[in-house]
Amino acid sequence: MKRLMVETAAVLLTGAVIALLANLLSPRGLSLTRDYFPASKPAPTAGAPGATHNTGSAPPGPLAPGTPADAAAVVEKAAARLKEKGLQPMAHAEVERLFRDPRFEQERVLFVDARDDHHYEAGHIPGAYQFDRYFPERYFPTLLPACQTAEQIVVYCTGGNCEDSEFAAMALRDAGIAADRLAVYVGGITEWNTKGGPMELGARKSGQLQPPRQP
Repeated sequence: MKRLMVETAAVLLTGAVIALLANLLSPRGLSLTRDYFPASKPAPTAGAPGATHNTGSAPPGPLAPGTPADAAAVVEKAAARLKEKGLQPMAHAEVERLFRDPRFEQERVLFVDARDDHHYEAGHIPGAYQFDRYFPERYFPTLLPACQTAEQIVVYCTGGNCEDSEFAAMALRDAGIAADRLAVYVGGITEWNTKGGPMELGARKSGQLQPPRQP
């Protein structure tokens, strides 16, 4: 029995060594130092080392916390970031003007909301198309034909540090929409709502309008 156990252990050890060598020599071998199950680790808390900022569809917080100077700095930084990417930043006054432009009713001016379903349905610029950039296949069949005939397209998300509108605008540009017809509303829906812009609830063209907030 003792001899059998020794022979079994020797066979297992030899097999393990051969498997390890084969793994190291194979171009598809597993890395022994890589964590293949990162989800099992607890997520880092805010402010902890390794914590990252989420730039997805969830709001990044108020557009302009702190003083007016802080707000101006956020907007200025976002505008500079847009220009670096070849995109046109657009301020609230121009967005409001386009919303009241007769071409808006003719869909020659379009608004595109780059947030997810939950945030879009909770309130968006009336008539705005939705485009969650994480699921372009859901929106392109309807959105792209509308964009191809529009003269001006304004993309927005939460505003401020939110980058979803930037990535959505770049996705539209990559899909063939001319860059000179694309602009990104820097203040986003936060500024639109704060300054008393009308809000549509639910689906696009639902007719459920929220009374304008008093600026």
